[in-house]
Amino acid sequence: MAARVLPLALLLAGGVVFAARALGTGLVLFDDHPGQLYRLWHVLTRGPAPWAWQPGWWAGYPELQFYPPGAAYAGALLQRASLGALSPEGAYQALVWLAYLLPGLTAYLALARVLGSGWLALPGALVALTFSGGASGVEGGVHVGMVGARLAWGLLPLLLWLQVPWTHGLDAFTPSPRAGRAPWLAAPLVAAITLMHPAALPAAVVVVLLAALARPPRATRLGAAALQLALAAALTAFWWLPLLARIAHTRPLAWGERPGVDALTLALALLAVLALVRAVYASRAAVVLALWPWAMAAVTLADGAVLEPLGLRWLPADRVADGAVIALILAAGLGWSGFRTGARREALVGLAGVVLVVLAGLAGGALAVWPRPAVWPRAQQLETGLRLESLWNALRRAPEGRVLFVRSGVPLVYRGDWWRPHTHVTALAPARAGREIVNGTFTHPSPIAALVYRGDAGPGAILTLVERLDGASLFGRPLAALDAPTFGRYAERLGVSTVVALDLDLPRLAWLDASPDFERAWQIGFFVAWTRRAGLAIPKEVAPGRWRVALEGAPGAWAPARIAYYPLWRATRGGVPLETRRGDFGDLEVRLPPAGGGMVELVYAPGAPELAGVALSAAALVAWALAGAKVLLRGSSRHGAMDQNQPLMDD
Repeated sequence: MAARVLPLALLLAGGVVFAARALGTGLVLFDDHPGQLYRLWHVLTRGPAPWAWQPGWWAGYPELQFYPPGAAYAGALLQRASLGALSPEGAYQALVWLAYLLPGLTAYLALARVLGSGWLALPGALVALTFSGGASGVEGGVHVGMVGARLAWGLLPLLLWLQVPWTHGLDAFTPSPRAGRAPWLAAPLVAAITLMHPAALPAAVVVVLLAALARPPRATRLGAAALQLALAAALTAFWWLPLLARIAHTRPLAWGERPGVDALTLALALLAVLALVRAVYASRAAVVLALWPWAMAAVTLADGAVLEPLGLRWLPADRVADGAVIALILAAGLGWSGFRTGARREALVGLAGVVLVVLAGLAGGALAVWPRPAVWPRAQQLETGLRLESLWNALRRAPEGRVLFVRSGVPLVYRGDWWRPHTHVTALAPARAGREIVNGTFTHPSPIAALVYRGDAGPGAILTLVERLDGASLFGRPLAALDAPTFGRYAERLGVSTVVALDLDLPRLAWLDASPDFERAWQIGFFVAWTRRAGLAIPKEVAPGRWRVALEGAPGAWAPARIAYYPLWRATRGGVPLETRRGDFGDLEVRLPPAGGGMVELVYAPGAPELAGVALSAAALVAWALAGAKVLLRGSSRHGAMDQNQPLMDD
């Protein structure tokens, strides 16, 4: 027992010390974290339905329909489970801690089960905990704030851990050389991985299939694996079915770079090759682990070389590569540690691996073994330095309409490079100031976001990271070359009544000072604002799923409703349905009745794909629960029979 507990305690101690110094207990506001917190707030205030309308960003958007909702669900669940003891901010901070620690803990569990030793599992688990590259490493998943990607990454070793008994031919409770029943918990775990981030799904599918192929009868086991994967798909149908049905109303984010190979990856690959050799003389589970990264390398190559050139950019290769990386780390752990021998040798091998990991981390940035305080700014520092409370108060008093932020975020250092430390803290304006915003968030898949980034809301992927556009362009035009009439057309359609820029953008905003519609209103710290001389009416929510807006125009004319288009919108006037369509700006347009302009009611409700997805997921949940009850009852009866056959022990 000590050989399992002590290395785990060392791993946890190192992780907790790092997290305490880097994250602390205050709210994380660096980079993408404010926007992720806002999504959690969205679930708490508007419910878990992925198609629920979120009016706060981009003239409205079904925020969690086209973005993996798992992390927001997990944070909301933490907050609700605490019975109010945790605020939304506290629940989010706890979620970030969990996201940081999870890959190390699950990698330890998986390697300890395959290798049979906690000490031998320790080096690979430490690499999984401290690996800094990709969207799921410490840098992307914790520092930058891609929390869902890291949570999915951390669940992948747990799926391997779950498959190990099956690779050895173990049924739920009894060994059987012809066992064909896949782990009962595999389906909900694959579903959780999908909801956290579907880019991790290929790695999950590959490890399940490898486990099925680990022993005969392979056809039967492949059928069982396919059933588990189909059940996982059905459990998540409430999200992906309407996503696929409405896919035309989002834009792929395809700004990532091709996966590269650095010195650390090369070292891990060499150890993974050694794992292939060692696995031949070891268990079937070791063979599955040793093959996993190479199968994932093939999947990643096919994605980047075949699917993306065909225009299928929904699972970018640089994100799919993260699944190959966690498999590579685990296989490298197998290659380094080997298998059980003597207790002393295992401890020496494990501690030697830990020393190498720490030295590698101190020598370069590929492994995050110790945080530098300047790189992990505290929330209180940002709130005070940016005078955020004063900003929120000023926005509350702005004229009716939306707030347009010229930039997606606020730089935290005075450098010219676009990748300098920054925060998208303005994404919290709807929650903190009660104002709907345009821009002011990270790169987003909304058609209205595409309009702001490139000047059109039409089809096609978003190919440029928004930080590259900050202070350089707006609506697809160089910021200095934009003119007041052009900007006025966009502002009118989007219901913009307030524009907020940074003082360093002032030399490129002379046209805004000359605008007949806007006037400079105030400056708070780095923030400079212009307000419209007369506010603009935008739709107001009067009841759940019901908005009202005053429209102007001649009878029969198409009038902009100043809200983003989505096919779930219905418009009525006095109970009479009105025609709707998608405008050129990606906004909702309503054909006015014979009476002309006036108050129009907008109704937002789920359609057939949304309801069908929920029904399919509910049916799958019932089927999974019944299957689980059957497994538990069968196991209980078998254990009872075994107990009856046991001889009584002498006193």
